[in-house]
Amino acid sequence: MNDALPWPILFLPLIAAVLITLFTQKRNGLSAALSVGAIAISFVISVILFVNAGEAAFESKINWLTVGALNIDFGMRIDSLSLLMLLIVTGVGSMIHIYSVGYMHGDPSFSRFFACLSFFTFSMLGVVLSNNFFEMFIFWELVGVSSYMLIGFWYQKSSAANAAKKAFLTNRLGDFGFLLGIIMLWSITGGLGFATLPKPGTTATVVGLLIFCGAVGKSAQFPLHVWLPDAMEGPTPVSALIHAATMVAAGVFMLCRVFDVFSLDALTVIAWTGGVTALMAALIAVQQNDIKRILAYSTLSQLGYMVMAVGLGGPPQAMFHLTTHAFFKALLFLAAGSVIHGLTNEQDIWKMGALKKKMPVTFWTFLAGTLALCGVWPLSGFYSKDSILAEAFKSGHLALFGLGVVVAILTTFYMFRLFFVVFLGKEKSQAAGHAHESPKVMTLPLVVLALMSCVGGLIGIEPFVGKQFGMTESHETLAIIAPFVHAPVAAFAGLAAVMVGFLAAMSLYAKAQTDPLPAKLQGLAILLRDKFYFDELYARIIALTQDALASVADFLDRWIIGGLMVRGTQGTTELVGRAVRFVQSGNLQFYAFSFAAGVAVVLYLVLYR
Repeated sequence: MNDALPWPILFLPLIAAVLITLFTQKRNGLSAALSVGAIAISFVISVILFVNAGEAAFESKINWLTVGALNIDFGMRIDSLSLLMLLIVTGVGSMIHIYSVGYMHGDPSFSRFFACLSFFTFSMLGVVLSNNFFEMFIFWELVGVSSYMLIGFWYQKSSAANAAKKAFLTNRLGDFGFLLGIIMLWSITGGLGFATLPKPGTTATVVGLLIFCGAVGKSAQFPLHVWLPDAMEGPTPVSALIHAATMVAAGVFMLCRVFDVFSLDALTVIAWTGGVTALMAALIAVQQNDIKRILAYSTLSQLGYMVMAVGLGGPPQAMFHLTTHAFFKALLFLAAGSVIHGLTNEQDIWKMGALKKKMPVTFWTFLAGTLALCGVWPLSGFYSKDSILAEAFKSGHLALFGLGVVVAILTTFYMFRLFFVVFLGKEKSQAAGHAHESPKVMTLPLVVLALMSCVGGLIGIEPFVGKQFGMTESHETLAIIAPFVHAPVAAFAGLAAVMVGFLAAMSLYAKAQTDPLPAKLQGLAILLRDKFYFDELYARIIALTQDALASVADFLDRWIIGGLMVRGTQGTTELVGRAVRFVQSGNLQFYAFSFAAGVAVVLYLVLYR
C-alpha cells in the first residue's frame, strides 16, 4: 500500500490545476474548493504515509526512458527527508491555500490564482519525491515556471511583470550550473539515482559546486539573491508560499538530498556562502521600510543559516531549521498580509502603528512568529537556530559561530523594529486609524501556524532526519532544556544575542514616529537602504557585457548580414537585371545595330587577334 500512496499526493494538485484551468474559471467557489481540497487530501495522505512508512526508505518507480546506457526512471523516493518535506509542503501549503480564499476574495482572476497555486504545489512535490537527478531537474524547472506565473500574477503592474522576469532569469543562471553538474556526474558515475550516489573521485569539488549553483539560485544565496525581495510584488499568499515552505526551501532540501556528492572543499565554500548571505541580508533588513520586504530579507538571512549548516556537515540541523522556519515565516507573511488587508493595501511600516487593539489576533500571532524567528526560548526557532550554532561551535568553525551570533542580534533588532513600529506607538496615518481585523478565514491559519511556531522545536525533527545521515547520538535529557545541557555555549550565546538585539530595538523604536537610525548611521544607512547597490552593479555589468554584445550583434545583423550580404547581393542582381533588360528592348533598329556591332567585334577578333 505504501508504494501507491505517493502517487496521489503528487498528482492531486495537478488534477486540480487542470480542472480549474479548463472548466471552472468562472466559478470562483468551486475553483477554491478544488485547489484547497486537493492539497488537503495530499496532506492527509502524507500523514498516513508518515505513520505507516517506518524507518526504512523505499522507492516506487516505473521505467520512463532508456537511451543507450542511460536508463531513467520516473519514481518516488520515500525516506525521512521526503516525508518531512511532504508534511511541510502540504501542511503549511494547506494553511496558505485556506488563507488565500479570504485574501484573494474579489480579485477578478481568483480562479487563475488557485490554478497557478495548485500547479506550483504539484511542481514542488515533484522535487520532493524525485528519486533521481533527471526527474528532479524537470520538476525544478517547473517550480521556476510556476513561480514566474505567481510572482507576476498581477501582470498589469509593470513592477510585478519585471519581478517575475527577474526571478526567472536569475534562477536560470543557477540552473545552468546545476545542469552541468548533473551531466558531469552522469559522465563520471554512469548513474543519476539518489539511492546509490557515489563520490565522483577527484572531480568531486567541481561537480559539487556546479550542483550547488542550483541551490544558490533557488534558495537565493549570494550572489544570486537579488530576485527574492522583488518577488514581493506577487500576492501575499504567494510570498508566504515562496519564502516559507516551498520554493526557497527547495535549494536547501536538494543540498541535503545529495549531500554525499560534496567534498570537504565544496562544503567549505557552501558554508561561507551561507554565512555571508545571512549577514548581508540581515544588515539590509535593518533599513527597509516595506513590511513584506523586511520579511523577505529575513528569509534570505535564515536561508543563509540553513546553507551554512549544510556546509558545516549538518544536514539534520539545516532541515530542522527549514521546518521551524516554514512555520514561523509563513505565519509572519500571512500576518503581514492581514495587516496590509486591514490597512487597505498599505505596506509602509511608517504609515502604521497602534494596531494592537484594532487587530488583536494578528498582533498576538505576529508576536509569536517574531519571538520564534528571533530564537526566544522555548519557541521553535530557539532550538533549530541553537542546533546550527552548536554545530558551528563543536566543529571548530569559530568564525562562522561568531557570524551566526551577530546575525542573531541583527535578526532580533530588525524584527522588533518592525514590531514596535507597526503594532505599538501612535497611529502614523489615516489608514492605521481605520484598520480592522481580518476575517476568520484569514485569522484561523494564523492561529494554527502560531501554535506550530511555539511547539515545533520540541517534536523531534532533528533526530528524525538525523537517522538518515547516521546521527546516532541521543540524550535522555528533557527536550525543553537539552540545549542548555549539551550545548550551553551556543544556547546562552543565542539568548544573549536576543537580549542585545531587543534592547537596542526598544531603545530606538519603542516610541519612534520616524526612523532615528539614518541620522546615526548616515552614509551606511543609505548603503543598507539601497541594498549595497547590487541591482545597480548588476545593471552596469549587463550594460557592459550583454548590452555591448547585443550592440555588436545588431551592427553585424544590420550592416554586414543585412547590408553587405543581403542588400548588397540584391543590389548587384538588380543592376545586372537592369543591364540585361536593355538588350531586350523590343526595338528592331536597336536589334539590327546590336547584330552589326556583334559581327564587327567577331570579325575584329578573328582577323586581328
